[in-house]
Amino acid sequence: MPDDLLEFRSHAPGYWPDSAMDHWHDPKWQLKNRINSLADLEQHLDLTDEERAGVLLAGRKLAMSITPHFFSLIDRDDPDCPIRRQVIPRLEEGWTAPEEMADPCGEDSHMPVPGLVHRYPDRVLFLVTDRCASYCRYCTRSRVVSGVGEQQLEIQWEAAFQYLEKTPQVRDVLLSGGDPLLLSDGKLEKILSRLRSIPHIQFVRIGSRIPIFLPQRITPALCDMLRKYHPLFISIHSNHPKELTTEVRDALGRLADAGVPMGNQSVLLRGVNDSPAVQQALVHKLLMCRVRPYYLYQCDLISGSSHLRTSVAEGLEIIENLRGHTTGYAIPQFVIDGPGGGGKIPLNPDYVLTRDDDKTVLRNYEGETFEYPEPTSAPAEALAELKDRSACCS
Repeated sequence: MPDDLLEFRSHAPGYWPDSAMDHWHDPKWQLKNRINSLADLEQHLDLTDEERAGVLLAGRKLAMSITPHFFSLIDRDDPDCPIRRQVIPRLEEGWTAPEEMADPCGEDSHMPVPGLVHRYPDRVLFLVTDRCASYCRYCTRSRVVSGVGEQQLEIQWEAAFQYLEKTPQVRDVLLSGGDPLLLSDGKLEKILSRLRSIPHIQFVRIGSRIPIFLPQRITPALCDMLRKYHPLFISIHSNHPKELTTEVRDALGRLADAGVPMGNQSVLLRGVNDSPAVQQALVHKLLMCRVRPYYLYQCDLISGSSHLRTSVAEGLEIIENLRGHTTGYAIPQFVIDGPGGGGKIPLNPDYVLTRDDDKTVLRNYEGETFEYPEPTSAPAEALAELKDRSACCS
């Protein structure tokens, strides 16, 4: 594994003038100075023809927006930079493969109330905003986020809360969007407080890429507010070890110190993290940031994503190269979200070779085989003998 992938580095604003350093740690400055246009990009990067065409077409599908912090991670001399591939549009986004969909997870068909997705029996997905700090080019919800997609996100707040109050089987609420941590502390606290007032909701989760795109947003004040609503979990989204800078590590540390358990959800992406070495560096750095690798997603069949999607076999190979070669805490569950709304389906390499009523034949990470016998019942005569022995001992 390349040692440089495991290093935590602080990224100064190399693309910006020295005066930017005075404001670099201000989240409002970061948001105000996002890269949003072709002119902005071309001030800092020499674009490829495919990128330039992709940017010109981006406003028809998913807006482009990149925080200065995340943009500073881009290698300007490498058109295949894994950070660059995630956030700079490409021409290929404009082509939709036959198998691709606008709503690959079937969320719209599982909305009892606009903004609330109830697909699993005991949990719901609550879409609380349609905006993010930056926009991933493989976004599953590109149809509704950023303001330029096919649909507008409609949220019926009171109807959603009333549905939750009247649905006692729901014990888990995941806040997502868009990015919930882009909301103000006050707005987010109103949502958390209302959810906590519902007795059968046991815990709340937040899905966010803000700690990666905008670590400056993870302030002590935000952490102090979040700690009031435990049990509260946060799922972050990091795809490449280069994203885990010292600023990100410190932001995640503040959340961990506030008692927030964190898991990471990665998406397997071609040219970004589709190698065992990169994945191993990523999961090791996540653990050093006190974040448990949670899911590795096969990229959803979102429209215009074929240039970023890998084969399922590559994901299985990555898991094969992690299991047995690093701690179990570092191994995410490889999953596919069943196209059209099937939910998360776990995938693993074939460790079970054969199975019958007597035994299961297994292989380990080194290829060695082992037999695990099925349980047998003790013979009646053996139990009778043991009973006689116990009588003698009384």
